Amino acid sequence: MKVRITVVAAGALALCLAAAGCGPDDGEGKAPVKKATASPTPAAGSTDGPPAVDAGTPVPTTAGGGRTLTEAQLAGVVLRTGEVKGYEIAPLEGADERGTEESEDEACRPITAIVNGSPEPAPAATVFRTAMDTTEEGQDDQTVVTEILTSHPKGGAEELLRSVRDAVRACAGGFRTTSDDGPSTYTEVKALPAAKAGQESFAYQVTGSLEGTEVPLVFHLVRKGSTVVTFYAANFLTAKAPEVPAALVTAQAAKLP
Repeated sequence: MKVRITVVAAGALALCLAAAGCGPDDGEGKAPVKKATASPTPAAGSTDGPPAVDAGTPVPTTAGGGRTLTEAQLAGVVLRTGEVKGYEIAPLEGADERGTEESEDEACRPITAIVNGSPEPAPAATVFRTAMDTTEEGQDDQTVVTEILTSHPKGGAEELLRSVRDAVRACAGGFRTTSDDGPSTYTEVKALPAAKAGQESFAYQVTGSLEGTEVPLVFHLVRKGSTVVTFYAANFLTAKAPEVPAALVTAQAAKLP
């Protein structure tokens, strides 16, 4: 079965890279076994209920004039079903358990932080969603994209984008990680063309492996003010890179204050 899904939390993945049996291999052709959460519960800092704007809470500003949004405010600006034609938006199940991968090369740490579902620097608030292409429902290659909205204190959002760009350049030849489930190997990291959106937009691919087969993971980060949106998709059937639809990226960026 071909799955293109953003995998951000080890317990969220029945069909993703950090799930049971789905991690990059250990360099010997074996995928580390990871424990999946059967009945995930919402994570602290994630919102699975109906979006609502917290209009009564004062919001600090960053040097660039962007607001550091609360969790409720992030939920109020996240995409909803019907706002992008053909896509159903839903909470991400299992976001309570994050990955534990640590890069052996400190320069690659920003990349593993995002793979773990915990972008750095640590956000003030986080909201997780998935976007599914309903026109492909029932197909083996149905597009499923994970979306992470994070708000940051002064300067944090800019630092996140800057550190990821630096890591993509520094780790082009790949890197190894260790985790609670053993070592993993990523063979390549490269920048990709990015849809223009927000104040900054950056896309890249990280290639891992599943039982010796290449697993391309594609990330697209967009910043507007103090908010960063990370989109994540993976292809577990072929070595072809999945796509993060530009329509999702631009529509989400347009909703950010």
